[in-house]
Amino acid sequence: MTVEEMDRLIRADDGIRVLEAQDDLFYLYDPAADLPPERQQPFATIVTGDHYEHVSRLDEPGAWRLNLGLTKATYTSLFGPVPTERDADWVLDSGHDYSVRDKLMPHPFYASQHWVCIVSPTELAPLRPLLTEAYEFAARKYANQAARQTR
Repeated sequence: MTVEEMDRLIRADDGIRVLEAQDDLFYLYDPAADLPPERQQPFATIVTGDHYEHVSRLDEPGAWRLNLGLTKATYTSLFGPVPTERDADWVLDSGHDYSVRDKLMPHPFYASQHWVCIVSPTELAPLRPLLTEAYEFAARKYANQAARQTR
């Protein structure tokens, strides 16, 4: 699977706005394109280099990482309680080697917010339900915020 294939798949859903920085992609659910900056939290990202950290070794040829924000229930069903201990570089100690390819694992920095990641995935099938959940969770948060605004 390539970055381009994953990008096309994520963009196919309705209401997606994509922000780009340093060749990385940040997917927001923003159907009206009206989210204020403080609410522009992506539900998925594709990171293509070691711009923010080095534990995933994204500087290696062909390496990239898909990150997904999941519900607490799904995250804990996959990995148990979120890690809380961090090393000197602020990386969460989840017991995973964050440089392993094609293995779903907690996100090295955002697992405590129920984010997961996979470096250089090869198969789409196991990721499809997680992509759907991340998208639907973002859509629910957007709808809930919109409902609060109209009260």
